[in-house]
Amino acid sequence: MRTSLLPSTARVRMRFDSDDTELADARPASRVASMPFDATRPRVLHVGSGPAGPTKLHRIFQGPAWREVRLDIDPTVDPDLVASIVDLRQVEASSCDAIWCSHNLEHLCAHEVTLALAEFRRVLAPTGFVLIRSPDLRAVAELILNHGLDYEAYRSPAGPITAADMLYGHAASIARGNAFMRHGTGFTQESLSRLLATAGFTTVLTARTQDFTVWGAAFMPEADIARVSRALRRTGLKLAPLGDDGVPR
Repeated sequence: MRTSLLPSTARVRMRFDSDDTELADARPASRVASMPFDATRPRVLHVGSGPAGPTKLHRIFQGPAWREVRLDIDPTVDPDLVASIVDLRQVEASSCDAIWCSHNLEHLCAHEVTLALAEFRRVLAPTGFVLIRSPDLRAVAELILNHGLDYEAYRSPAGPITAADMLYGHAASIARGNAFMRHGTGFTQESLSRLLATAGFTTVLTARTQDFTVWGAAFMPEADIARVSRALRRTGLKLAPLGDDGVPR
């Protein structure tokens, strides 16, 4: 029997206002029966979570149907687990139903990405999946060519975001001493798809969106891909596999 992902005294945060509980109801009964401690709610491991906030999770994970476990390398953001995503030894194998990785992989060095993806596969249940978003380097490159490094692409809660911020990391945060905000690598739709496939995920879906973002969803062998895809489409995100020519099918 699988033991708990976290000690019984660990904090558990709930999210409300979800319009989607379909994914949470999709687990086989045998898995539900074998899970200890609040077995009725699947777990989403939120890697690189940053400070807690009601909108930090993707919409498909928001609401009381999912149990969020926050993991971050920075102890000052008060995560449930302090760890790097290249070493998730605190997380048991096959103990997570999903992983949410938002603007996190690009903070690694290029050679560390394969280590992180291997850890994601190790901790995901056979029915699990990982949802990733990262700056779209193709879009950033076009922005730099057309407008320059210092061009303000958009405003975020952290302030103005320039093309250079998306390429190298948020300069204002780094200047304040937060070295964790530096970027060590980056991705295009093609490179992210290739890395996820090479990591051994059985199905990989990707997309580019107009907010300078590349998305990837990678699935374990028993994942309900259609159900996850439907849930994502309801939030406006349509992902598809890439063909050998790099064009979405």
